[in-house]
Amino acid sequence: QVQLVESGGGLAQPGGSLRLSCNASGFSFSTYAMSWARQAPGEGLEWVAGIYGDGQDTRYTDSVKGRFTISRNNVKKTLYLQMNNLKPEDTALYFCSRPKDPLDLFSRKSNATASLNDDFDYLGRGTQVTVSS
Repeated sequence: QVQLVESGGGLAQPGGSLRLSCNASGFSFSTYAMSWARQAPGEGLEWVAGIYGDGQDTRYTDSVKGRFTISRNNVKKTLYLQMNNLKPEDTALYFCSRPKDPLDLFSRKSNATASLNDDFDYLGRGTQVTVSS
């Protein structure tokens, strides 16, 4: 049974930092590309960052590039998202996810809209990130 469990969300001030973690189980973690997605209040699902299985190749949507860093530890079966210089528009529920077609999803630099059913095999329950002064 595949499980993706996120942690690390919370309240941060603009310009602050948070680090999200995702513990994965139930599948061969190192052989799959993984991603983070988010959903802001009243908005659709948005892909944020992706990483291939070996951890060497990472991709980001334009809105977070240079501020967020995705990484993984395949021994610990854990996915991370380091978020720096947070902005109020980063406020959202953040999901750890396993994409169906990473080549397609990770190519969406400026239009990061994602579909739950079309783009992901699995999605965690999410962790809330709120950026506010």
